[in-house]
Amino acid sequence: MALYDYRAADANDRMVKGRIEALHEVDLTSQLERLGLTLIRASVAKARKRNVKSLPAQEIISCLFQLEMLIRAGVPILTALGDMRDAAESFESRLLVAGLFEKVEGGATLSQSMANFPGVFSDVTVNLVRSGEVTGQLPDVLSELVRSMKWQDEMAAQTKKLMMYPAFVVTVIGAVVMFLMMYLVPQLVTFLTNMGQALPLQTRALIFVSDAFVSYWWLILSVPPLVVTAVSSAARMSPEVRYQLDDLFLKVPVLGPVVKKLILARLADTFALMYRTGIPVLDGLGYCRKVTGNTAVQRALTRVIDRVATGTSIANSFAAEALFPMLVIRMLQVGESSGALDQSLSNVSYFYTREINESIGKVQAMIEPAITIMMGLLLGWIMLAVISPIYDTIGKMKT
Repeated sequence: MALYDYRAADANDRMVKGRIEALHEVDLTSQLERLGLTLIRASVAKARKRNVKSLPAQEIISCLFQLEMLIRAGVPILTALGDMRDAAESFESRLLVAGLFEKVEGGATLSQSMANFPGVFSDVTVNLVRSGEVTGQLPDVLSELVRSMKWQDEMAAQTKKLMMYPAFVVTVIGAVVMFLMMYLVPQLVTFLTNMGQALPLQTRALIFVSDAFVSYWWLILSVPPLVVTAVSSAARMSPEVRYQLDDLFLKVPVLGPVVKKLILARLADTFALMYRTGIPVLDGLGYCRKVTGNTAVQRALTRVIDRVATGTSIANSFAAEALFPMLVIRMLQVGESSGALDQSLSNVSYFYTREINESIGKVQAMIEPAITIMMGLLLGWIMLAVISPIYDTIGKMKT
């Protein structure tokens, strides 16, 4: 992609100067013709790199959907890519489709062209497209890919929502505690100490906590990010630490079971898609292992693959791992015995998707009561610590 300075003539033969991005002069000419201009002279102003490292999921889905529609309508792949390139709205999308167009124009297949953009098209996508090319079912494969990617995008949004609520609760409570301990409590402490009365245990504890916040607020604020950074670094450097953290995360109350269902739903959906499009079982499981994103699940799938490779049935291979629930095992058994493994896996994905939505709704419903209870306990402690010495003083005055 390059930036061109051009001189062109409009319908009234008036000269027009401008600057526009284009792949080459032929592309520049076609763009100007759509604007009602005739190219007279052009020169490259600035070259742009032809490297698309990533694209938003919605743009990838839109690209694959358009490609599926055009191919299903009988449009040749090269022509379809050319039309998509000319119609692309964003620069990155246009650059991506232009790259695919040039590769296909040079003799590469669509899957080979996609493999040149690993940040955009995953191994699963590339191999599914390759399978569609071999079997002659490319439009159907693209349709399944679009459906699966839409579902995965929705699940990613649900996961983000699930993680945001606990973070929101911790942030709100932390901010309230900081305000109370650094601003409100010190004022109350001055009042209590001026009473000249011996302070009860809960009041002394409150004063101690407040003094700690006032004196070491910088340390209190810096500890959480430092801990997160240290744990993240340890997980990156040590596979065993990463495994232990991933395994522990699946067992965290409330969040762990939901995340596990998300992983199993994605695993079932991806495996069903690979199986339906003719990818061999071992290859399909290998690709599924890559998309789980959890080391504990990946290790379990590695052992499953080893068992399947030695002749053990898929259901029995999964059953040997305690990580996978009975629902998955039972549906695999039904799918293997009936010859409809992809349908059984799709049912697993549907079931977990429904449970995920319900679980996230429950978590959302728990947030407000949780905040109310925690705030009530905190304020109750402060009130008790403040009121107790006042009552003690009043009682002594009466006596």
